[in-house]
Amino acid sequence: MSIKVVCKNPNVFKDYDIVERYEAGIVLLGSEVKSLRNGAVSIKEAYVKVEDGEAFLINSHIADYKAASFLNHKPNRKRKLLLKKREIEKIAGRITQKGFTVVPIQIYFKEGIAKIEIGVGRGKHKEDKREQIRLREEKRRLEKTLKPRI
Repeated sequence: MSIKVVCKNPNVFKDYDIVERYEAGIVLLGSEVKSLRNGAVSIKEAYVKVEDGEAFLINSHIADYKAASFLNHKPNRKRKLLLKKREIEKIAGRITQKGFTVVPIQIYFKEGIAKIEIGVGRGKHKEDKREQIRLREEKRRLEKTLKPRI
């Protein structure tokens, strides 16, 4: 199974505690697929919204494909996500709970088909982020002291 990662969300694990992950297909236009293959995409500010039993990727930016000329797409348009009905209902149920949101983790090509990995997560508070940094630094110090010197 060949997977080519196109774009990752750099802040997702820093800003959210991801509880569940889902893999979804994306409904794209031809020029959007070409731009994805070139890596001209950003999901840093994007999120997922459920409307009328369908999931949509909002605020993602896929740059114009220069060779498409007048047949180009709108860079920030709303894109439909392809998920099973049960998964959409489960995500919609989680969103209604206080503090949960759905964010894209990464976009990739799996066997030539564009996919997106989304995560249901709860936003971290400033204290949680500080605690995570403190634990990471403590772990580094411990590894440094236990590392054998040659």
